[in-house]
Amino acid sequence: MYLFISDALSNPVMFGNPVSALVTLLTVSSIADAFYLPGVAPTSYREGDLVELNVNHITPSLRKQDEDSKTYLFSYDYYYGRFHFCHPKDGEKKQSESLGSILFGDRIFNSPFELKLLENSTCNALCTVKYPKGDADFVNDNIRRGYQYNMMIDGLPVARTLLDVKEHETFYSSGFNIGFDDDEKIPHLYNHYDFYIEYHLRKDGQYRIVGATVNPRSIHYEKASDLNQCEAEEVNPVQLSNQEDTEVTFSYSVYWVPSDTVWATRWDKYLHVYDPKIQWFALVNFSLIVILLTIIMSHILWKTLRNDIQKYNEVNLDDDVIDEMGWKLIYGDVFRAPTNPMLLSVLVGSGIQLLLMSITTCGLAAFGLLSPSNRGSLATVMFVLYNLFGIVGSYHSAYIFKFFNGEDWKINMFLTPVLVPGVIFGIFFLLNIFLIFIHSSGAVPAGSMLAVIVIWFIVSVPLSCIGSVLGLKKAPVELPVKVNQIARQIPPQPKYMKTQWLALIGGIFPFGAIAIEMYFIYNSLWFNRIYYMFGFLFFCFVLMLITCMLVTLLLIYFSLCNENYKWQWKSFFVSGGVSIYVFIHAIFLSGFNISGVSMIIYLGYSAVIALIVGLMCGTIGFLSSMYLTLHMYSQIKVD
Repeated sequence: MYLFISDALSNPVMFGNPVSALVTLLTVSSIADAFYLPGVAPTSYREGDLVELNVNHITPSLRKQDEDSKTYLFSYDYYYGRFHFCHPKDGEKKQSESLGSILFGDRIFNSPFELKLLENSTCNALCTVKYPKGDADFVNDNIRRGYQYNMMIDGLPVARTLLDVKEHETFYSSGFNIGFDDDEKIPHLYNHYDFYIEYHLRKDGQYRIVGATVNPRSIHYEKASDLNQCEAEEVNPVQLSNQEDTEVTFSYSVYWVPSDTVWATRWDKYLHVYDPKIQWFALVNFSLIVILLTIIMSHILWKTLRNDIQKYNEVNLDDDVIDEMGWKLIYGDVFRAPTNPMLLSVLVGSGIQLLLMSITTCGLAAFGLLSPSNRGSLATVMFVLYNLFGIVGSYHSAYIFKFFNGEDWKINMFLTPVLVPGVIFGIFFLLNIFLIFIHSSGAVPAGSMLAVIVIWFIVSVPLSCIGSVLGLKKAPVELPVKVNQIARQIPPQPKYMKTQWLALIGGIFPFGAIAIEMYFIYNSLWFNRIYYMFGFLFFCFVLMLITCMLVTLLLIYFSLCNENYKWQWKSFFVSGGVSIYVFIHAIFLSGFNISGVSMIIYLGYSAVIALIVGLMCGTIGFLSSMYLTLHMYSQIKVD
């Protein structure tokens, strides 16, 4: 929580008032600097000051060197022994990280690079190492797989300068490959780095870092002492042999470049939108779909439903005139408790908790209160908010369970903070075992795992118990009609009105609202790209929820008209069907070209994401249907 507060307080207020902020967000959400502010306090330097260069994990790249090769999704520590990268003289020291940063796989250490402000230096030796033939194969394989260095200077990623061909703009792409394949598909390791560090001179005579790029090269030094080869235009590249030990000398050069970029806008070059027209098209397209659905629902609820209620209320019950079919006939069973009311109430309570967490986090990020320089801040805020909103989720879980006339309130109080988080944690724990087995840096340490469990049971569970007690004490919803003692028989239903088919129908519309954003989110999660387009994400998320509500209301109304009074689980699954498409979409994004262990990890995390989205959408569908039925049957006259 401290990290979130410090991020928020250290940001300058960019917008004059809330109205102008909203207008700006709506009109220029594709422009990074319009709504995304760096969230760390600036560091000022003087000439000759030491500027620290930190190293992060070695991660896979989206751009594969060989289209026929498999994609790998796990990362390695920078100082993983088989890479043989140079260590600092005093040994590597792990940098302090937030819990969210650790959960996202960041493993930040100091480095042996020495950078002094405004002091250009060339051909500096780092170290000379020997690669055994077994480790040479390991490094060569990871060069072919497109693995990347991830270095940071003053919180900025060390990047490569790339050109967006479509937009004709240059931008900085964080990370750079550990090597390259030549025309004959022979891998070569980058062992020399030309760093170009941009600085800005302030009026007070101090300097601030506003950019960092690198030009990596592969140089085969004949002798470790002959470092002048790094200045030659044509050199022989390093080739790690799998027949004998290979000696490699690492070196670097540093060049300081003055820049007019101020510190507050230094992230603009990094936050590049790839083809923003696609995102705008998706946003406008599904905005029109929501408007269309709203018109249809307005016609049904304000005309058809209103006419039904009026006609039914005009019937003289003494004349034995009874409608032969329709939603009016099932008034004595529509509020009958569903099967497994305990499970449904727990899932809805957990869905509300996830909804509040997601909307709040996405809203904060859209207004620039989370820093792109600290990827872990997003996960930290999500984790904190999820625990705090446990009181709200459990309150609604208990209240809905009471609406279902449930009696085992103690079991409800226990399951609400344990069931869904327990399932997610169990999947996460099993996947973590696979990551440990393959020596991935993405494996969460035991201490961090223990911290998650402690926070879970010390913060979330007690708050959930308080919420359950408050929900049980609240007066129950007064039903507009009495429930019959004997359940009415449901007439045969058309096949297309069965729950599984309605879930497929109802899930595809809300999925369309977030399909494009899911692509960018997955790239960020698996390939260490900076995701910052929270303006698009926020509105796509809202469109998804609105679409879920409208589609579910429409299908549940048709179901009630077919005299099927079992709307509770049906409404949850109709909206929750979006999870099917989220998971299938993730499979197709993989291109069916992921290696064995990586596929297990990918499918596991994709299943968790699909489960979370399904819970949120299912909750919206249930709550909207609950409101619909209460409103409908409160308008009719019943003896």
